[in-house]
Amino acid sequence: MKQIPVKLGPLALLLTVITICLVVLATLTYTTAHADKALAEKYAETVSTRTAVEVQGEKLLEEAGKLRAEGKSLEALSGARKTGGIYDVEISEAGYILSIGLEETSRSYRVRYWKINREWEEDTDIGSLWNGE
Repeated sequence: MKQIPVKLGPLALLLTVITICLVVLATLTYTTAHADKALAEKYAETVSTRTAVEVQGEKLLEEAGKLRAEGKSLEALSGARKTGGIYDVEISEAGYILSIGLEETSRSYRVRYWKINREWEEDTDIGSLWNGE
């Protein structure tokens, strides 16, 4: 019986291509997972900061309720300023600003608005890009 020689060249080339593809896919998977983790941590920090600001706002509403139950005006709230019948209060923490508008009723108050904004500063640095001059 005559033996047929096995040519290993094409098989080695196929295994090399498969190995390179697996390495590229593994690298892409790792970098994507790392980016997702960084984004999730940033989002968690944002949510915890916003929650802290809203908790402070809820405490302010509790204080307003106590004042109105005692028959006092909302002017006694810390940082409140009256604009056209509505008491405006701003709470700021870590770049977030909670604006609350309260209106006095007979023995209570009404929330007219509750807005959370973030302080924003334009980034004018373009790095090493050509600025057209």
